[in-house]
Amino acid sequence: MRTSLRLGLVLMAAILGGSDLASAQTAKIKLGYAKCAHCLPMSLVPGLAKNVEVDATGFNSGNDVLTALISKSIDVAQVTYLHYITALDKGFDVVAVSGQINGGSECLSSTKLNLPPDDWTAFKAIVAKGKSDGQPLKVAASRGNAQDIHMRGAFLKQGVDPNKDIQFINIPNPSDHLAALQRGEVDMICSVEPFASQIRLAGAGKHFVLPYDQAAGNLTNLIVTRSDVIASQRAGVQGIVTAVVELDNKLIADKSLWIDVINKLTGLDKTVATEALKNASPDPAIHRSQTLAIAAMMRDLKYISKDVSAEAEKNMDYSFLEQATGKTKNDLGY
Repeated sequence: MRTSLRLGLVLMAAILGGSDLASAQTAKIKLGYAKCAHCLPMSLVPGLAKNVEVDATGFNSGNDVLTALISKSIDVAQVTYLHYITALDKGFDVVAVSGQINGGSECLSSTKLNLPPDDWTAFKAIVAKGKSDGQPLKVAASRGNAQDIHMRGAFLKQGVDPNKDIQFINIPNPSDHLAALQRGEVDMICSVEPFASQIRLAGAGKHFVLPYDQAAGNLTNLIVTRSDVIASQRAGVQGIVTAVVELDNKLIADKSLWIDVINKLTGLDKTVATEALKNASPDPAIHRSQTLAIAAMMRDLKYISKDVSAEAEKNMDYSFLEQATGKTKNDLGY
């Protein structure tokens, strides 16, 4: 009986062939990413990943992606450094395994303000007048995303308290930012590419500043997972990180690939997509020292309730990047 069973298994293996047997053992990873110019290339990861089957899903915002990761609806998430710190503050199990693309933030003013680009003195005068008149400046962003924190940090560095000196308006979906400016519902908005470029090219708003003069700099996207996923699907996580590194190299070499995916997934024309990429930098490194500075800034902004510096450093796993690149963690942002 046992001999017959063994022969049956051998025969089945011969019929199925080695490739089918290998595919049966292929890791499967559910990947989530946000719908922004520097996030959308993640939709290309399934085609680049080797030895892992990737099911990639786009979400409206990084907040939605983080929620899906924490609830175990997905295994690996493209979020931001800011989401990473927020998650640790709330005690969630998140592990940073790779960077992805930085940049993508821009503050745009209503044309009615007549605010000169990069003129913080003029901006502070407008803020002060609005506050004294009892009509504080209305500044919008998508609460909790990188652009929101970049904006708040840049304001605070200039002496403008985003919690007291302005009226913050939360517009969760960045695709709604253009309409809010057009309708005059807000005076300024800190948006994400490609929607920032869409606003500028449509004449709905004017460039004020790239809000990178704060602790986060232009750091934006981070690839994170959970410790249970690393324990059970390490090969799958490695496949994702290796694909992200390969993707970043492709995007640096040929931006047409990037432009095409933005055009395909947002419906925005290639002129907008091309403009958006002027404010985006592929970078798979995990920047440790800046992450700790971000954690301190977010505490100053009262976005988090405690110091999570130790957790932030502890939950960075460089081993996947090291294998994908052949470099040491000291060359990868540590």
